Amino acid sequence: MRRPLVVTDCDEVLLHMVRHFRDWLGETHAIDFALNGDPFRQSFRRRDGGEELSDADKWQYLTQFFDAEMHRQTAIEGAAAALTELAREADVVVLTNLEDRYQLSRTRQLLEHGIDARVFTNQGPKGPALQRIVEEYAPSRAVFIDDIANHHASAAEIAPSVSRLHFCGEPGVAPHIPCAHRAGDAHARLDTWSEALPWILETLHGEP
Repeated sequence: MRRPLVVTDCDEVLLHMVRHFRDWLGETHAIDFALNGDPFRQSFRRRDGGEELSDADKWQYLTQFFDAEMHRQTAIEGAAAALTELAREADVVVLTNLEDRYQLSRTRQLLEHGIDARVFTNQGPKGPALQRIVEEYAPSRAVFIDDIANHHASAAEIAPSVSRLHFCGEPGVAPHIPCAHRAGDAHARLDTWSEALPWILETLHGEP
């Protein structure tokens, strides 16, 4: 019998990232990173004069963080318990926008936080990768969870049969990012696992 499927993002859904990235930038590189907006568009400024970083510099620091500082990341409240509950009756996998070389370190990192799940890496919009995962698992029903509105738009276009939950577990960012539910690309917007888990279970097992 086919099982349902949950495909979830990692950063800001399962693990806090931007708050620890901000702290590392300040401690190690004297760069201020204001945690009160869309983290991929807000400014990074050097303290020695307030110069804003170029996009290339931002991505370089992000790469350095994932190369050496992933141990800083902490779990989103309730994430591990929720995935354990879901895994009792569904396949649960992680779809993370990291280069393929991080697949093993991300898998180990999640295990350290009590999350045992297969990890798929991806670059760019997630719709095509999501569709490949759905084709592999052929689930009875599927739910996709991500904190980035653009990924929900991609999923809605490429894999429209998958139910989509916009979830951002970082309170400093959640109010400021574009909302996929408001845009019509996600079926719901919930930012805590205490709210999200019942919605996912109902979506996977409730009446069509």
